[in-house]
Amino acid sequence: MSLSMNPPSPAIPAALEHAQHAVHEGISRLVPDYRPGYHLAPQAGWMNDPNGVVFFRGEYHVFYQHHPFDPNWGPMYWGHAKSRDLVNWQHLPIALAPGDAFDRHGCFSGSAVVCGDTLALLYTGHTWLGEVGDESAMRQVQCLATSTDGIHFAKLGAVIDAPPDAAIVHFRDPKVWREDDHWYLIVGARLSDRPCVPLYRSSDLRHWEFLDYLCSGDEGDGYMWECPDLLRLNGRDVLLYSPQGMQPDGFARLNRFHTGYRVGRVDDARHFSGGPFIELDNGHDFYAAQTLLAADGRRLLWAWLDMWESPMPSKAHHWCGMLGLPRELELRDERLHSFPARELTALRQQALPVETATCSDGHRRLPELAGDLLELEVRLDLAGCSQGRLGLALRCSEDGAEQTLLYYDARLHRLVLDRDRSGAGVDGQRSAALVPGQQWLELRLFLDRSSIEVFAADGRFSLSSRLYPRPDSLGVRLFAEADDGRVTIRRAWRLAAQIA
Repeated sequence: MSLSMNPPSPAIPAALEHAQHAVHEGISRLVPDYRPGYHLAPQAGWMNDPNGVVFFRGEYHVFYQHHPFDPNWGPMYWGHAKSRDLVNWQHLPIALAPGDAFDRHGCFSGSAVVCGDTLALLYTGHTWLGEVGDESAMRQVQCLATSTDGIHFAKLGAVIDAPPDAAIVHFRDPKVWREDDHWYLIVGARLSDRPCVPLYRSSDLRHWEFLDYLCSGDEGDGYMWECPDLLRLNGRDVLLYSPQGMQPDGFARLNRFHTGYRVGRVDDARHFSGGPFIELDNGHDFYAAQTLLAADGRRLLWAWLDMWESPMPSKAHHWCGMLGLPRELELRDERLHSFPARELTALRQQALPVETATCSDGHRRLPELAGDLLELEVRLDLAGCSQGRLGLALRCSEDGAEQTLLYYDARLHRLVLDRDRSGAGVDGQRSAALVPGQQWLELRLFLDRSSIEVFAADGRFSLSSRLYPRPDSLGVRLFAEADDGRVTIRRAWRLAAQIA
């Protein structure tokens, strides 16, 4: 099957050229202090949701929400990067620019699929029919754009030009997949203050039939589910989405918005029913996740490593936003486990000495591990530890003013990420509960210049957060302030800076 291309309108190349020029101008003003070494970030300007993660002609393509003209959210474009190995990324020209009648004020989030020899992007066209910000004057439609080279895209216009209910105003973020002889599409929608997920079917990606609502939310489920994704793992169906409007509950859901999932099944009538909502990541900054079924059968995931209404000091440096590391997903015992993509071991540049990197009482500085591009494998021995804290401090300054703490709190029986002293603008703790009676805990953590990602309990939970310490805050320290227990760094590597 192939999709024929219509020629792009003359205005679109000019809009893309103008946006690309803005990126080049922005690069000349960048300040490098917080720039990630191996995470994907915009060359300049603003980045949020990952879009259209796809494998096309032997390469991984990641698109993303992008405002190229300054480091603040604005009319959305689609930025674009590709990689053969998930490690070395090449920035490509901006793929989509707003400006047509159906997407005048933004090319919002969506997905990508391969159809024969064509790469197809399905995205939300956003327009204001009246005053900007007046939701009653907002129009969102689902649009199609195609490419035969994976770089230059022709817009084919709106292919779903109205929601299934006239009362729906928010109607965005299409996710498309192939099943048997048809394409299927789900989209996030808000009907009054109730979230719902309309389901469509097509034979050609152009003409879509509304089937029904895949599912909808109940009281307490928030008012909108952004970026829905339906995946099948180990014979079970998983609905992944980013709810808005869910309230905090104890240690859970402390961020402005969240990303999580429900495990269940899609019945013969294509209705999803599942278990409770589970947060996919317990850190400060993780949103709008999207997955890709890779050619080798792995389910890979990317997310935006930021959070709405959070401190973003890199704006002063003429860029903002980054994506988390690509993760592999597995379903075990009705819970998603996430792991750093196995290809990321290629980032390891230098093994660091850890023969004596252990602490069972007090504090221990490890000057040989100092750095801001690190991968560490850590073991916390918890047997007999009934009170106090056991863990490590990262990105420590010489004067003691800055540090990021990762530790086991014996009283709470939780792993805690504390960034009260993690640098400019950020604060607060996030945590995840350990299994009762757990005697030890193994951690794998990735430290980049302005982020930390922690994978724990064999992928059962993770903690991802942005940090903004001074460039010279590089120290690593172990501490055991508990009645018993030990913390050990088992292996450590300095990682290569792969992305400018």
